[in-house]
Amino acid sequence: MYVCLCMGVCDREIREAMNEGACSVSEVMECTGAGTRCGSCQPTIAKLVGAGEVAATPRRLTMAPVSSAA
Repeated sequence: MYVCLCMGVCDREIREAMNEGACSVSEVMECTGAGTRCGSCQPTIAKLVGAGEVAATPRRLTMAPVSSAA
């Protein structure tokens, strides 16, 4: 099951990171990239890790307006 759609990280990859020693949301984010874009999956990562905390405030991406070249 995909946990982080932005980065394409599934629960299996998060569990593998945990088996390799990641024991916090921040460490899972660092190892897998999950939760580093929009941040909406951080609560799910926290549940998988067994931590109640969310790592950091998600980054907000700004987009330039699209010009109409008709």
